[in-house]
Amino acid sequence: MFVSYVVMENTAKEINKKDLKALTKSGLSEFLASLGLKSYRSDQIFQWLYQKGAASFDEMTNLPKQLRSDMENLAVIKKAAEYSRQESKDGTIKFLFKLDGPDDYKVEAVLIPDFYDDGVAKRITVCVSSQVGCMFGCSFCATGKMGYFRSLTHGEIVDQVQAINRLSEEKFGKKITNIVYMGMGEPLHNYKAVMESVRIISDPLGPDIAQRRITISTVGLSKQIKQMAEENLGVNLAISLHAADDEKRNKIMPINESLNLEKLEEAVRYYYYKTDRHLTYEYLLFDEFNDTEQDARNLVKIARWVPSKINIIMYNDVAGVTLKRVREDRLNRFMRTLVRQNVTATVRRSRGDDIDAGCGQLAIREGTERGKSII
Repeated sequence: MFVSYVVMENTAKEINKKDLKALTKSGLSEFLASLGLKSYRSDQIFQWLYQKGAASFDEMTNLPKQLRSDMENLAVIKKAAEYSRQESKDGTIKFLFKLDGPDDYKVEAVLIPDFYDDGVAKRITVCVSSQVGCMFGCSFCATGKMGYFRSLTHGEIVDQVQAINRLSEEKFGKKITNIVYMGMGEPLHNYKAVMESVRIISDPLGPDIAQRRITISTVGLSKQIKQMAEENLGVNLAISLHAADDEKRNKIMPINESLNLEKLEEAVRYYYYKTDRHLTYEYLLFDEFNDTEQDARNLVKIARWVPSKINIIMYNDVAGVTLKRVREDRLNRFMRTLVRQNVTATVRRSRGDDIDAGCGQLAIREGTERGKSII
């Protein structure tokens, strides 16, 4: 009655059910059109999936009952579900999400609230994961110690945002304001799914969070940085730098041996030329490693490649890593050098020290298996 296909009971088992949340928005429209559905049904289903968080077709109450029944035979809705959480005394909440599938993989996400003096939530940032583990083996990163297992679908990325957004509205009375792709994995190593998740997150029929409030971080995959420049979605780009010369960066970030600072500079300049957007350098400051005045002067040179700012990040110490958080006196000397050179730099204090908030620290406790790595 509602569609041009008929699902016969005796052949239903032969149908390979379509995972709707593995489809792009256009792919969803094409799939539903192939079933004879009108275009407005695609918008309805998209909204149920990505704004209302439906986990079943029965929840889609503005669809005819017969259509809901037919869709059960044709498609599935996979969902990353909250597995556990930890809450810090500073308000940070660390989530572990279990992915829907036989592999039993889990990924982390973090809610980071900032408050006005009266305790009202001002800015609510969510840090999401894009992969199970990470290929690139940065020596300071708990996720890098896991190795790489698989990339997330765009649906699994959006699931993290949806679940935490619901909690934010319940707990703080407002939706999340900012999203950063700085959780487990290298976002640009999962380029297509990450970019599709951005489109969905910013869609008026989805979570509807402006692209200018979304930041994607990368260790410096130059080809994908240029690809981002071509697409120019309107998101912010952050470079995980952490050392300002090749010798030191090679020691802590193996990717730098093949994609060094010269190649990064070329990609960054191209990105700025194409987008006219400022970018951010993330710089973990390690005690007596990358915190000298010469390191600061080298960082100033990089900051002048294109208009940019620097986030100095206070490290969450990770078990088994010899690098440690910088001492305050060395931090202050480093910052004075930057300020004297008129570089825009801020210090981002660690959050959630009491709840394993450093990326990968919670997930790595769930098992000892190691995935693929470039090291």
